[in-house]
Amino acid sequence: MTSPVERAAHVEASERGVQRVPSRVRVHPATLRGTVEVTGDKSLSHRCLLVAALIDGEVHVEGLAPSGDVAATAAALQALGVRIELDARSDGRLSGTVTGPIPTDDTGAVVLVDCGNSGTTLRLLAGLAAGRDRRITMDGDASLRRRPVDRVLTPLRAMGVEASAAGDGRRPPLTIHRGVRHGVEWESPVASAQIKSALLLAGVAAGVEVTVRSPRPSRDHTERMLRHAGLTVLTDEGGGSETVSIVPGRLDVVRLSASRDPSAAAFWHVAAAFGAGPITTPGLCLNPGRTGALEVLRMLGADVRLTDEMLRDGEPLGTVHVAQGRVPRAGRVEVDGALVVRSLDELPVLALAGALSDAGLVVREAEELRVKESDRIATVGALFSALGMHLEQRADGFVVPGGQQPGPGTVEAHGDHRIAMTAAIAGSLGTGPVEIGGFGAVGTSYPAFLDDLRALGGSVEVLDG
Repeated sequence: MTSPVERAAHVEASERGVQRVPSRVRVHPATLRGTVEVTGDKSLSHRCLLVAALIDGEVHVEGLAPSGDVAATAAALQALGVRIELDARSDGRLSGTVTGPIPTDDTGAVVLVDCGNSGTTLRLLAGLAAGRDRRITMDGDASLRRRPVDRVLTPLRAMGVEASAAGDGRRPPLTIHRGVRHGVEWESPVASAQIKSALLLAGVAAGVEVTVRSPRPSRDHTERMLRHAGLTVLTDEGGGSETVSIVPGRLDVVRLSASRDPSAAAFWHVAAAFGAGPITTPGLCLNPGRTGALEVLRMLGADVRLTDEMLRDGEPLGTVHVAQGRVPRAGRVEVDGALVVRSLDELPVLALAGALSDAGLVVREAEELRVKESDRIATVGALFSALGMHLEQRADGFVVPGGQQPGPGTVEAHGDHRIAMTAAIAGSLGTGPVEIGGFGAVGTSYPAFLDDLRALGGSVEVLDG
């Protein structure tokens, strides 16, 4: 069942002439090649809206993903009193204006927000709302209600925030009763960009100092965007750990932009590396925290090249070209430590890449996969089993033997967009058609996925629109 936010996103997509994401499809083997301009980056799109909502005045935002998750963030900010006007560009991405800041409120009224399937909306907005001392209840779909929120609530409470959640205080719905009262120096037990960003946004909104120490570096989109907006952000990555601090100050910027999504492009990169290829994806975000999947594909033997590299609004971007490698690799490729953090969202489709490679793949220290939109270790394992492939599940990852090929079969997405898209790539590269149930979950991140698959030469039947 889709949430109200997802249904609204489908209506908006239809009004823009973009095909609604069907709930059930069948993908046939095909040769994929060409150039594809993928959707705007979700992580950057969320942050463009959230940071703009902290600025006093109008901020132009551009390149945003027209996805259900980003729609959830926009709707939540509008419910808090921020004026947001967005329109589709010719490439389908969204541009427009955000007029903030989020107003404070002394009426005691609780704002109810549907975050849909978006954990990023829920966790980052919790920090932002707490920083503005806003009372808010955040809920979402069945998948989101299974995802932990205590890892954000615990450090927010260390800032004086009063908050509660369901499921023994660990699951949505989450309610902020009272906002930030003072700064914090927080030792995070895990390297998480969402935890770090929630605390940084809370500190910026409340005008207090915040320091977050993590065992490893994580994505730094929030830090880069805050620096671009004029804030002092200090980062130290000595000894392999990461310490990030902010100094209260005024944000002042007139434009924030999102480049294209490397996590969305990863599906085409895998297709190019182990299909007929080559495939080119221009305008991708090349933040070092987001290029882990490209590194893994190189390790698996793919030919990966970068061109047109530049810096825009504080973020590196460029064009990525992927093709089959000339020299097969022997010995399983191991992904752990910092490389897991840099490739976490892409690990489902990288598991498929490992199976298609000569080398195979071992993933360790990826416990975070258990608490994504689905338990991605279990759902990737189920996908492999349904298509006649082998994957050994482990508590913190998996082992994938190389030299495998997907067969025909039926896969359920379990409400997870990345499982659905991984199954579609398996169908394109395999020996027979793959039927995918729950494909509508793709609307949360990449509504134009099937359009782009067809444009690259893919073959898709829509079974249930």
